[in-house]
Amino acid sequence: MSIETPDLRSPVQFLKGVGAQRAEILKRIGIWRASDLLFYFPRDYQDMTERREIEQLEEGNKLQTIVGTIEEWDTRSTSRGQLLNLIVNCNGKGYVKGLWFKMPFIMRDFARGRRVMLTGKPKFDHPFWVMMHPQITYLAETEEEDEVEPYLPIYPLTEGLKQFHLRRILREMLPVYAPLLDEVFPESFLTEHKLLPIREAIPAIHFPPDKVTLMWAKRRFIYQEFFVLQLGLAVRRLQHRTHLKASPLPVDPKIDVRIRQRFPFTLTKAQERVIKEISDDMSRPIPMNRLLQGDVGSGKTVVALYAMLLAVAHGHQAVFMAPTEVLARQHLRTLTRMLENSQVRIAPLFGGQKSSERAGVLQDIATGSAQMIVGTQAIIHNEIPFQKLGLVVIDEQHKFGVMQRAVLKTGEKFDPHYLVMTATPIPRSVTMTLFGDLDVSIMNGMPPGRQKVTTYLAEPERRTAWWDFIARKVSEDGWQGYVVVPLVEESENFDARNLQEVYEQLSTGPFKEFRLGVLHGRMSAEEKEKIMFDFRTGEIQILIATTVIEVGVDVPNANLLTIESAERFGLSQLHQLRGRIGRGKHPGYCTVFYNTTTEESQKRLQAFAKLSDGFKLAEKDFEIRGAGDLFGTQQHGMPPFRVADLVRDKEILYEARQDATAMVLADPGLAQPEHAKLRRQMLGRYGKVLNLGDVG
Repeated sequence: MSIETPDLRSPVQFLKGVGAQRAEILKRIGIWRASDLLFYFPRDYQDMTERREIEQLEEGNKLQTIVGTIEEWDTRSTSRGQLLNLIVNCNGKGYVKGLWFKMPFIMRDFARGRRVMLTGKPKFDHPFWVMMHPQITYLAETEEEDEVEPYLPIYPLTEGLKQFHLRRILREMLPVYAPLLDEVFPESFLTEHKLLPIREAIPAIHFPPDKVTLMWAKRRFIYQEFFVLQLGLAVRRLQHRTHLKASPLPVDPKIDVRIRQRFPFTLTKAQERVIKEISDDMSRPIPMNRLLQGDVGSGKTVVALYAMLLAVAHGHQAVFMAPTEVLARQHLRTLTRMLENSQVRIAPLFGGQKSSERAGVLQDIATGSAQMIVGTQAIIHNEIPFQKLGLVVIDEQHKFGVMQRAVLKTGEKFDPHYLVMTATPIPRSVTMTLFGDLDVSIMNGMPPGRQKVTTYLAEPERRTAWWDFIARKVSEDGWQGYVVVPLVEESENFDARNLQEVYEQLSTGPFKEFRLGVLHGRMSAEEKEKIMFDFRTGEIQILIATTVIEVGVDVPNANLLTIESAERFGLSQLHQLRGRIGRGKHPGYCTVFYNTTTEESQKRLQAFAKLSDGFKLAEKDFEIRGAGDLFGTQQHGMPPFRVADLVRDKEILYEARQDATAMVLADPGLAQPEHAKLRRQMLGRYGKVLNLGDVG
């Protein structure tokens, strides 16, 4: 059965060449309707421009393509492994042999008489032309050689689906269904921004006639993906400034002097600049919505304390929230120390508190006697009766996710000002995507007194010399050190050093004379706190830990860091760990041991040893690993991109952001008739995740 009147919403089974059985297979890859198939883009293309007759083949390094039918094949064992040998008859004019080592799965689709194309670098070995590991493309029976496009699309597949199936279906449907597509961009916008119209771009991205047309087709869809997201973020920023109201908390000379008395040191230029940006925001009747990026040890906590004291000076409460209890308690200690002998009352709020203690804290928050509240996500998991919440500070924002940001924002009458901080510098393109609704401040200067940290990449055989160096420093100079491992206990799934193994080796070997401690995430809050107290006071000399020490742990006497199985960590994690040392009066020494590594992890480790600037490292990590691993969109609730890539396409992102911001400024509700389709697409894709409601 087929549909007489084409409709983009038509079930895919009614398309020519599909049917009920293949429709079920297509559903497995998300193709339900005709429109789904149009937007199921190729993942790559096979260059068919070098198609040749057998007499035109030539030896060399140039890829060439030949068409023929499968005549016979066999396998045999060799010293290099199993060899698969395929003979292809090239229209009776001669034979081409395809050879594959250790790839027997290729022959599962072989059939005598089946038409194929082989693409590879041919060499003549009388009486055959031979291609080693050629790419094999199966042609449909009805697919004539001269019908094959110059760039053949290669689609992501599923079991039971072949490339020629999808190509044949798309060839049939494109002329019928592509003209039905609705153009979301006004015609003048397409011309001004050099974008292919949708009805030209869709056929061109599936079967490009040449490389230039393919580039323009890809650009159209990359730009559109970025533009629609940036429209949503621009609308969210505008709604924030238009609809939300905050208590203005201006700074005056008297308040400024009182706050600065708490800092027994001179602030850096970067701290001064960021404090001014935050103070300007907090003086307005619109809630501050700012992301503060600072490298490890750049002094973000001091900036946060300034903002919190500004809120308290105006009779408001301030919340400081961290992703882990270890980090939250570290902040609690820092704030308590800096506010010693002041009248500011700080209340801790953690998940594992006793009921009576928690009830007392909640009572103090409700009455307003608790002016600063420090804790973990426990703060957002329940209704907290704030008396007058003026400021929310969240540390390590990227560990929370987008939707959790909004939980503390709504007050009965006024919304609090909002500051998020991260010590993991975020590449600019990621900031624009995941935090595009926030204003951004960057602190890249280090406070005076931060010591240089020297980083070494070491082979396992250097371990003894390194342990000797640590033993000498701990016994002679009274230094302390960390040894970081990726696993708590041995795992069958990972070849990596674990905490139990390392503790046993060190406590009975090179460090048997020293006091060792162990810290990991499975311990209770009380156990972690006791270990950290003993380490800070010097009772523990060497702490063997997992990445629970990654962020915020501050022990000035700890200047030695060993990272085991470093290939298991990301660059930003390694940088965070290195930030734990060099915080006192002595320089820091970091040695990284690794097992066999991939090319990717080797690049990461070499960059880590070479670069100390967190912002440069973040860009390098992003370049090596891409966006998925660093800031997975699922964690943030963002729908994934289909074509756009934040690393490859960042210039198009910057362009799309500028254009989307300009459109929202000119037409704040996207109410003009020519923007109605863009508005609908933006709300459909991002309305829920960005909490846009209606943009009218």
